[in-house]
Amino acid sequence: MRSVLALTAVASLLCGCGARHDRGTWPLPGGNLAGTRAASGSPIDAGSVARLHVRWRFRFTSKPSFSGSFASTPVADRDTVYVQDLRSNVFALDRGTGALRWERRFRARNDGPNGLAVEDGRVYGATDADAFALSADTGEVIWRRRLTSRSEQFVDVAPVAWQGIVFLSTVGYAPLGRGAIYALDAASGAVRWKFVTIAQPWRHPLEAGGGGLWYPVSVDSSGRLYAGNSNPTPWGGSPKRPNGAAFPGPVPYTDSLIVLDARTGRLLWHDQVTPHDVRDYDFEATPILATAGGTDLVLGAGKAGRVIAWDRGTRRRLWSVGVGLHRNDVGPLPRRRVTVCPGLLGGVETPMAYADGRLYVPVVDLCGPGSAVTQQQLTSVDPARGRGRLIALDAKTGKTAWERLLPSPDFGCAAVANDVVFTSTYDGTVYALRARDGAILWRSRMAAGVNACPSVAGDVLLVGAGVRRSSGAPAELVAFDLR
Repeated sequence: MRSVLALTAVASLLCGCGARHDRGTWPLPGGNLAGTRAASGSPIDAGSVARLHVRWRFRFTSKPSFSGSFASTPVADRDTVYVQDLRSNVFALDRGTGALRWERRFRARNDGPNGLAVEDGRVYGATDADAFALSADTGEVIWRRRLTSRSEQFVDVAPVAWQGIVFLSTVGYAPLGRGAIYALDAASGAVRWKFVTIAQPWRHPLEAGGGGLWYPVSVDSSGRLYAGNSNPTPWGGSPKRPNGAAFPGPVPYTDSLIVLDARTGRLLWHDQVTPHDVRDYDFEATPILATAGGTDLVLGAGKAGRVIAWDRGTRRRLWSVGVGLHRNDVGPLPRRRVTVCPGLLGGVETPMAYADGRLYVPVVDLCGPGSAVTQQQLTSVDPARGRGRLIALDAKTGKTAWERLLPSPDFGCAAVANDVVFTSTYDGTVYALRARDGAILWRSRMAAGVNACPSVAGDVLLVGAGVRRSSGAPAELVAFDLR
């Protein structure tokens, strides 16, 4: 149920010579409008990554939510890092020292992933119900816009800013919920357009709900917006309405890639990955826009553990690949209880990364019980029982280049800096892997567990650890840089 600004570094620093350089930025949750999660202007590479060490730490003190204290991607401009905790509070930190420059307290619980975007002197984000814009210099509220309603119950997505527009989304829950994508005026917060991600009203509106985004959109150079939509609920079923009978039919546009005109919200095309989803298989990861083998691609994935590449020109699927464990994962569920893989918190849970013709996919191997007449509760799932993988796929063909098994679930997304791929796992381990073959080049253990995304801003690797352990270890944001 629940994801490049090209700043050139000084050549001597790129060779590891140690001079000051024009530091790269990470202004959007996906790093850039294409959602590639690939850093620019960074001196961190396979030759230097082993020198990473802790520069500073910032502790999150708010009471944790269901997902912990922090679950998003840190964003950064040239001198400031901006983060949002799972009480919707926003903090601006000095990029060099971690010192708090300002904070804006909203005190609105959010189970995430939420997060921020920074552009043109403004920080954009949302609480559980409202979108907002803050001054990047002072944290002053510039505008605030209520998005939720009786049929749109929550906001848990990070925004994307593009040409004077900010894109956000609500999500829908039962009863009545039908999540929607919003385009807001960046200057005022006024609604430019709204696209409801559930095509028709529910047949059983008091029992069904769903739709909406919980990872950000991407936007191409022609002004086409790409979004990965979430699932219908309730998953499983009941004796009265088995196998998702509360929402009969395929239920467009659930579990789909959705492509809109970014200026008007007009639907251009869509492709449904899991029709009539009874297993909570959101197709939620931020779609990645890339070009491989001369073809413009959109690459998507989600909790069904399936990665798909489309030709953006012809709108046809080029390849589809299953990743991780799969068992009893297609078709109707039997009335008897069976083991389903991926389970409720399995598959591709968090955003992928792309660079140089390869797609890096974080995977969670975590199964769970399922049947046509029951519904497992999310609160009953113990994520620590799962395992993880990071898989590199050839973006042109979908073939596996390498696969790295991890002892803990990979809820930590992926990010790329030059020829290094970063990811992090639920047990709090941060990994740097060589992009060529998946060899582990560096690792670090955080004080808390990780279900957030790393980012790389110039010579700084930013990782948030927000899953507090029973020992009481602090939730914190850690900045690593090169010695």
